[in-house]
Amino acid sequence: MLKIFIVEDDSITSKVLTEALRKEKNFEVLPLFSGKELIEHLPEEPDVISLDYYLPDYTGTELFKKIKNYNPSIPIIIVSGQQDIATAIDLLHKGAYDYVVKDRNMRTRLISIMEKIEEKKNLEEKIKKLEEELGKKYLEQNPLKGNSPQMLKIYELIQKAAQSNISVSITGETGTGKELVAKAIHYNSPRRKEKFVAINISAIPRDLIESELFGHEKGSFTGATSRRIGKFEEADRGTLFLDEIADMDYSMQAKLLRVLQEEEFTRIGGNEIIKYDAHIIVASNKNLAQEVKAGRFRADLFYRIMGLPIELPPLRTRGNDILLLARYFADEFCLKNKMPQKRFSSSAQEKLMNYSYPGNVRELKAIIELACVMSTTNTITAEDINIQLTTITLEQINFEDKTLEEYIEEIVTAYIKKYNGNIKEVASKLGVGKTTLYRMIKKNPHIAKI
Repeated sequence: MLKIFIVEDDSITSKVLTEALRKEKNFEVLPLFSGKELIEHLPEEPDVISLDYYLPDYTGTELFKKIKNYNPSIPIIIVSGQQDIATAIDLLHKGAYDYVVKDRNMRTRLISIMEKIEEKKNLEEKIKKLEEELGKKYLEQNPLKGNSPQMLKIYELIQKAAQSNISVSITGETGTGKELVAKAIHYNSPRRKEKFVAINISAIPRDLIESELFGHEKGSFTGATSRRIGKFEEADRGTLFLDEIADMDYSMQAKLLRVLQEEEFTRIGGNEIIKYDAHIIVASNKNLAQEVKAGRFRADLFYRIMGLPIELPPLRTRGNDILLLARYFADEFCLKNKMPQKRFSSSAQEKLMNYSYPGNVRELKAIIELACVMSTTNTITAEDINIQLTTITLEQINFEDKTLEEYIEEIVTAYIKKYNGNIKEVASKLGVGKTTLYRMIKKNPHIAKI
């Protein structure tokens, strides 16, 4: 049941709103008649506050700040007369949930807003239940969190992936949490008691990758002084996570394909055929279909590993997940470092929400941990948040064999991230018209949209 505070000094208006919400929607409603009463009752943790802008002891702006400093997540609805609409809209920009004008439609409008908040609360409870089903102990210790529709879909896909042995391919920008998703699948599957074995393909030299994956026998090559067990053998009955699969050498892709098809392999220098049983999960920050088209990735391997595809959304598209993750990282950092818990001021929240996060969740974590250190009080302000805008240098452009269209995609995406989606500014910096830039974005769906 939704717990609502109606803060209204006019007894008749208060009674009308309170009875309407109680009778028509069966909400739990507490009428309050001053700012002082509201502040005293805040520890009761209301789900939503309807706040009259003019009260005998505080203005709506003053109370808005106090509520946000106490608990930034409480939705606040500003109730005002016609003459105060401009002020109400200003508070809306600062984080108020909505505003209602005092007129004959006020009761209907307020009930409609409360119904939307109730729907959101029910969705959050559904997500919480899903998170518990996805392995409460694991998820509490790892930042695979979010209330956005995108993350709800990811949770559902994780459940499906955990219930079968189908191959899983995870894609997404760097820092979006691909390994966390792979671990969530493993720890919520029947294989959870066995090993989760991860290998980053891009971090292993080409001449060593076969030995890392399949192992080798003693004396099979110079330096092989003993038998080595590879990742496939180590992951038997568990889960094998092949990260950055797109960076695998083309000739090695053929060997991997055969092993996946036959579900057996031999160590380098050995003759013994070794069977394995592992759930295969792969990940890449590149578009594998494009890699196949460009001739850098085998089509037959692509179709073999694609299985259940999970595409992780960039953080900049996840809305209020940014603040949810920020609070999680702050609480986690303060707990580990024996610091008092910190809250975020309205200006800090606004600053976090207005950044594009090219480094995604990983970058947000670094920003929040630094902010906890820089903050001298229990409230993190905008000044404590050090966001370094990305700059585009020649060193950042990966000069490998690419088409002109791919270079354009990379450059335009970088500029869009740098200037936070300001198309006019990006067009000016690139020396093209806005129409031309919009045409580029429409033609190439992989250019980042903020």
